[in-house]
Amino acid sequence: MLVNLRSNLCSPVLLFGFVLSLICYLFSKQPDYLLLLTIAQLFFVPATLKMVLPFKKIGNGMMASMMLAITLLHWWPDGGLAIVLAFVYVIYTAFIALHGVRRFLQRGFTNIAEIAIDMGLIYLFVGGLWFFAFIADLDTGFSPLITWLTAIHFHYSACLLAISIGLFGRLHKSTSYSAVVVILLAGPILVALGITFSTSIEIVSVGLYIFAIYCLFILAIKTGFPRAQGLLLRISYGALCITILWSLLYAFGNFAGVSFVGIPDMLHFHGLMNCLFFGGIGVVAWAIEVPKTTHHNFTFPVSQIRGKLRVSGDAHPGLVDALSDFIDTTKLPAALPHFYEQTNAYRLTASVQWSTWFKPFALLYRGISRWMQQLNLPFTRKQMEMTGEIVKVDAEQDGRSAPRAWIRKIEQQTTFVAIYSKHTTAQTTYMNIALPLPFSTMIGVLYLYEKDGQLHITSAHEGDAGIYLAISHYLFKLPLHEYFIITATNDRNLTAIHTMRILGLPFLRIDYQIERTINS
Repeated sequence: MLVNLRSNLCSPVLLFGFVLSLICYLFSKQPDYLLLLTIAQLFFVPATLKMVLPFKKIGNGMMASMMLAITLLHWWPDGGLAIVLAFVYVIYTAFIALHGVRRFLQRGFTNIAEIAIDMGLIYLFVGGLWFFAFIADLDTGFSPLITWLTAIHFHYSACLLAISIGLFGRLHKSTSYSAVVVILLAGPILVALGITFSTSIEIVSVGLYIFAIYCLFILAIKTGFPRAQGLLLRISYGALCITILWSLLYAFGNFAGVSFVGIPDMLHFHGLMNCLFFGGIGVVAWAIEVPKTTHHNFTFPVSQIRGKLRVSGDAHPGLVDALSDFIDTTKLPAALPHFYEQTNAYRLTASVQWSTWFKPFALLYRGISRWMQQLNLPFTRKQMEMTGEIVKVDAEQDGRSAPRAWIRKIEQQTTFVAIYSKHTTAQTTYMNIALPLPFSTMIGVLYLYEKDGQLHITSAHEGDAGIYLAISHYLFKLPLHEYFIITATNDRNLTAIHTMRILGLPFLRIDYQIERTINS
């Protein structure tokens, strides 16, 4: 334990920040409450960042420069020099936020614990901007003190808390945890909106925040930790359970027009307790043993084709060479593998149904899809014939095994260009489907299974399954899922239902009637 503490808290740059914190505490003539933010800027946040980011010489140099700038502000808090020093801090927080964005782009909407850490890194930049506004005396629409309080809010309640719950999520997995993370990550924004626009929103947001904080504390009690770490972390989260009640009293007082808790009370109790117990003890708790990430980088093959597909290959009969590569076809009607292996022998008609809530977005997207000639679905629910052809694609250009493109059209307008391939991971073979987009490619990795004689194909499954977007060298998972249910009505005809969801909400359904027109 002592070895880990020394390694995680006693690096040269962190010792430099700790010494500067002591200098500010002992000799600064600024109001004492400003030290609550200073200690976060000089030690708590840097120590936490070094637990989740691989800092090199440039990063450590920027961190040391930031620490010096924050310290000097205690003696030069006004004028042009102060603005320059505060801008140094903004540059540093922007540098950290870029790390958060880069982390997210390498992974996407998967692993909510890591998303929480990403958001914490990004929230630090928001705190940096509010801190700059306070030092530069910019007109934010609030008093200088409220501007400063917003800055400290984004350092503790947004940055430090988000990273802390992210580290906690590396140890704990549950549906309750995911819900808590969503509320706590949205909390800083909801509270800020409430303060800005409506005390009613502020009370509701604080109420949700309180609920999530207490749930987090309960989850921490139920989760196993090394003994000392568990004790300190529960103290850290327990402190939030107490201090958040002051926030509720403050918000309710604003709503009722009665002062239960004032700003001085918030600073002396809420601020100090969060600083010492949540911030200080929380940092020490995670320094005892930093949990390793549970995320593994995506390793499946990705199509290298970007933009409009240039087709010059020979015709190919089907979407797959053998459906038995993916699934035991002995339990399926013969028409199902035949359709996938001899797709050109079938005629498709389709009826597109957009969910009511999504129709405004679909209408706006219609102009873009016509230009791209990709994902170009009609707005009408009318049953329409979908013609198509399957052609081979150069494997060297694509980068995957035996790619072939299914080009589908409705009334001479290209609807889909999907390049089919496959890959196998851990003895499971997936469909690997690429839809080229401008400067990028959308990838659908689909899992196949049989149920009640029907073929089910889905992106919502463990392993590689999912919908991804590849941009440059980044590959990140999208909050989209698609489901297919293909049924053989007889030995020549099939039906298929294709549904899509975004963030769990259904937004698209396509019903296909599939008729065999060629004997083969």
